[in-house]
Amino acid sequence: MNDGLPALPPPEAIAPSAGAKHRVGGALRDAAGTIVPAIVIALLIHVFLAQATRVYGQSMEPSLHTNERLVIEKMSYRFHGPRRGDVVVLRDPSGSPEMLIKRVVGLPGERVTLADGRVFIDGVALDEPYLDQPTQGGGRSWVVPPLHVFVMGDNRSASRDSRIFGTVPLEELVGKALFRYWPLGDVGPVP
Repeated sequence: MNDGLPALPPPEAIAPSAGAKHRVGGALRDAAGTIVPAIVIALLIHVFLAQATRVYGQSMEPSLHTNERLVIEKMSYRFHGPRRGDVVVLRDPSGSPEMLIKRVVGLPGERVTLADGRVFIDGVALDEPYLDQPTQGGGRSWVVPPLHVFVMGDNRSASRDSRIFGTVPLEELVGKALFRYWPLGDVGPVP
């Protein structure tokens, strides 16, 4: 039947126009030009500046609880060493791929002593307002070597820390816990 209109060729015979190919190629280049730099920037931030981490276990209670989410910053220790009281993420000295989160208690050159349920630094009792229990393991003492720190969890009765694995080399510190972003009711700086 012919209504006076020319017959159209079958669909497989119609090739995409050069303009359509150009638009598709341009869209792919635009997407790649946006996505690839975003991925590179995210990787650089993760490797050199900051990363998100999750708290596992009870070793930092009452300060931090399991499943809380934190931002770890990685730059400040490139300019200065850790400070007493910093909450740090470190590689597990036992070789496990799991990261640990602990508080810096002893600095290089200091003598850390546990006695009478307290921590003493060079013979002076350490003020630890973040604790809600005495420190176990009394009668022991360590000297922190250069380029090392002595770390402990805030939950002293349930923490695998420097009392067990010894001092930690600074190069094993991943970074400082800076900010808690989850749960939303606890958003703010790490105590």
